[in-house]
Amino acid sequence: MEASKTKLFSKDDLKKLIIPLLFEQALAITVGMADTVMISSAGEAAVSGVSLIDMFNNLIISVLAALATGGAVVTSQFLGAGKKEDACKSAKQLIVSSVCITIGISILVMMFCNGIISLFFGKIVADVFHNAVIYMMISALSFPFLALYNSCAALFRSMGNSQITLKVSVVENIINIGGNALGVYVLGLGVAGVAIATVVSQAISCVLVLRCLYKSEGSYQLRFSKLCMKKDYIIPIFQVGIPAGIQSTVINFSNVLLQSSVNSFGSIAMAGYTAANNVLGFLYTSVNSVTQACMSFTSQNYGVGKYKRMDKVLIDCLILSSGIALVMGGGAYLFGTEILQIYTGDPEVIRCGMEILSITTVPYFLCGIMDLFPGALRGMGCSAVPMILSVIGTVGTRIVWIFGIFPRHRSLYVLFISYPGSWIITIILQVICYLIVRKKAGQQPYKKRKKTKSQKNRG
Repeated sequence: MEASKTKLFSKDDLKKLIIPLLFEQALAITVGMADTVMISSAGEAAVSGVSLIDMFNNLIISVLAALATGGAVVTSQFLGAGKKEDACKSAKQLIVSSVCITIGISILVMMFCNGIISLFFGKIVADVFHNAVIYMMISALSFPFLALYNSCAALFRSMGNSQITLKVSVVENIINIGGNALGVYVLGLGVAGVAIATVVSQAISCVLVLRCLYKSEGSYQLRFSKLCMKKDYIIPIFQVGIPAGIQSTVINFSNVLLQSSVNSFGSIAMAGYTAANNVLGFLYTSVNSVTQACMSFTSQNYGVGKYKRMDKVLIDCLILSSGIALVMGGGAYLFGTEILQIYTGDPEVIRCGMEILSITTVPYFLCGIMDLFPGALRGMGCSAVPMILSVIGTVGTRIVWIFGIFPRHRSLYVLFISYPGSWIITIILQVICYLIVRKKAGQQPYKKRKKTKSQKNRG
């Protein structure tokens, strides 16, 4: 009875959730571009040092995002089932576990900073290494703040509210840009100035979003006096979050292999790939926003047993994600030269960037579809299998392509055919998996009712 009273997301709610998410993620990328421009005034060594550590930090961020995903799925399922108290308890477990894990990560990173840099990036120039150490030591302080923000943002999304995090994100990025300008241009702190600005802006955004959650009239009311560790709620969060984190980490590893292949063409190709990758980053934020919304919607409907509504959510998200990706991908291809000129004026770099964009932008809707099905599966509490399939389909295809096909036909175009190729293979695997899981989910209510009836007859 309680579950029937739970307000589930409508089609209008879907749009209200996705649009702020889209702007929030696009804003983050735009600010990242601004950071790059500012730090460039401190010299090439500073830029290289920050770029290297950003690659490492992205691995940490993917793990934190995966943990937040696990928490959002579990709490949304409780919320959909009308179990508000359990939803609130699982939300608190997400916050506590996020803090504990990231404090440990921050300490380890700061203790073994030099060794981590050497392990990940090998022998690098002394000036670059020096800047990388400074940036890593300071930016590691931001991990707990980032984890808390991601956790709270995921909880707000599970309630269908992404406007709060968008507003907080705007404040955060204004502080970040202002702090960067102050640290780099006024105080002349170089890399340290950028890192300090990042830590301060993320700390402030963390405080703001925690305050919003504390004052929330919604499903999760945070009370710091009642925070504690309870394995009954943490284990389900990890069961969803850990596979998602492994998937992100392994896919990032495949991107490192791809980067190495690009590096074999020289510095011009490397610069072209960097510029093109920034464009692809904008495309990814658009499809990922839809995936996040789909996961939240699926979790709630799955929790209350509304499977047909869950199917409709997936179809709506497929149409929306494909439409957005086709428009943005087509625009990125048609105006690719003009867009790449934002990053570089070198015609050879632009040519390399366009060679990559020509094979990746228009079919980018495939990436959106590939991303949606694992999101829907995680919404149903199934995370391990889509992780395995993503590793096989995406990473496996790219490894085979890089070491088998690419050496015989060396060009950027041939190398990046592995993108749409891996998307198609992964989609096929994920669709098969989804149909199997969805069929089993549809049978559960019937089996439950049948069992209850037989029990009554025996009684």
